[in-house]
Amino acid sequence: MKETGKKKKLLQRLRRPGGAIAYRELSIVTLIAALIIGAAFLITYRFVRPAPPGSFVISTGNEAGAYHMYGERYRELLAKERIRVEVRPSAGSIENLQRLADPESGVEVALVQGGVATPEQAQGLVSLAALYYEPLWIFYRDDNPLTLLGQLAGKRIAVGPEGSGTRVLVTHVLEAGNALKRGTPLSPLTGRDAADALIAGRLDAALFVAAPDAPVVQHLLKTPGIRLMSLSHSEALARKFHYLSAVILPRGMIDLGADIPPSNVRMVASTTHLVAREDFHPALVSVLLQAATKIHGGPGVFRRGGEFPAVRDGDFPVSEDAQRYFKSGPPFLQRYMPFWVANLIERLLVLLLPLIAVLIPVLRLMPVVYDWKVKRKVFRWYRELKTVELEVRRNPDAADTAELLERLEEIEDGVDRTEVPLTYWDYVYALRGHIEMVRAKLLRDPAKPAVLPPPPQ
Repeated sequence: MKETGKKKKLLQRLRRPGGAIAYRELSIVTLIAALIIGAAFLITYRFVRPAPPGSFVISTGNEAGAYHMYGERYRELLAKERIRVEVRPSAGSIENLQRLADPESGVEVALVQGGVATPEQAQGLVSLAALYYEPLWIFYRDDNPLTLLGQLAGKRIAVGPEGSGTRVLVTHVLEAGNALKRGTPLSPLTGRDAADALIAGRLDAALFVAAPDAPVVQHLLKTPGIRLMSLSHSEALARKFHYLSAVILPRGMIDLGADIPPSNVRMVASTTHLVAREDFHPALVSVLLQAATKIHGGPGVFRRGGEFPAVRDGDFPVSEDAQRYFKSGPPFLQRYMPFWVANLIERLLVLLLPLIAVLIPVLRLMPVVYDWKVKRKVFRWYRELKTVELEVRRNPDAADTAELLERLEEIEDGVDRTEVPLTYWDYVYALRGHIEMVRAKLLRDPAKPAVLPPPPQ
C-alpha cells in the first residue's frame, strides 16, 4: 500500500507542469521596480520647473511711441513660436515699474528707461537685456545756438507729465546743469502736443527721451526754426550719471540729401532695458531674447550692428538666465527647431536622464531579486530538513523515528507542492536527494546511495 502511494506521488511530480517563468515572483519584482522608478519620477518632476506659460503680458508706453511699436513687434515674432503676447500701453517707464511691482497687474515684462528706478523699485526685478540707446533730445527756439544746459534757465520748457520717466531723467539733468535755479517754468506737455506748442512759440524748449525714429523727433528735426542742442558737457554728464552715455548724432544722419542735422550733435542717452520679474520663466527668457536680437540687433543711428541687445549695468541686476544666453547663445535645440518643440524635448530629457540613472541599476537588480525569490521557495525547506537532521545527530538512538519520518514526509510533500521554473529544477532534485540522505541516516539503511547530488550554490 505504501509503495502504491509513492508511485502515485511520483506520477504527480511527472505530470506537474514546469513553466519557464515564475509569474508570481516576476510580478512582485516588477511591482517593486515600478514603485522605485515611479518614486524617482515624482522626485525628479518636483525639481523640474513647470512648463513655460503660453502667454505673458508686456507693458510698453504711449500707443504713438517707440515702446509700444517695439512691443507689437515682440508680439508678432513670438506668435510664430506659439506664444501669445498681450501688449499693454502705459504712460511710460514709471507706470511700467508700478505694474511690475504689483502681482495683481498681470504684467511680467516691461520696457523701462534707464535712470528712473529707485533701489526700492528695483527689488524683485531683473534686467534681461539693454536694448538700445534712447537719446535726450533738446529742441529749442532761439536765434543763437545753445550748447549749455544753464542757457535754458528761465525759459518755458516741456519736460513731460509728472510720474513719467522722461520728467525724472530730464529733471536730474537740468538740475545738474543749473537750468532750474531761476524758477524755470516746467510744462507737463509731451509728444506731439509739446512739439506743436514749441513750433507755435508757446514753449521755448521741449525735451524728449525717445528713439531717433520716434515720429515727434523726426517731425521736429525737419521743422524750420527749431534747433537741436549739441551739449558741450555730454561727456561730463555721462560720467556724473551712470545710466547715461555720451553719443554723437553724425551730420546728415537723419537725411543726407537735406543735410539734417547740418553738423555733428553731441548728446547724452539713457539705455532702454527689457525688465522682468525675478520669477519669469527661464525658457521664455531665451525665446524673448532671440526676438530682441532680431528687433534690436541691427545697426542704428547711435549703434553698430550687434552692439545690442547686451548686458549693461543699470538700475536692475542682470538675470542669470540672460547672462547664460549672452554667454552661450540660445539652447542647442532651439537653434534648429521651433521653441515649443525644443522646449518639450528639453523637459523630457530633464525628466528622463535622472530616471535612466535609476532605471539601469534597477533593471540589473531585477534578475538578481527574481533569482533570490525563486530559490527562496526551495531553500525554506532546507531549514526544515536541517532541523530534522540535527535531531537525528543529537540523539540517534533515542530519536522518535516515526515522528521524524513523518516530518520528512511533510517536507517532501511541501517540496512536491513547490512550483519553480524548469531552469530551477536542479535545486528541487538536489533537495530531494538530501531528503533521502536524512531518511537513510534515520533508518540506518546501508543500501542508500553513498553518492548524493551536491547542494545548490
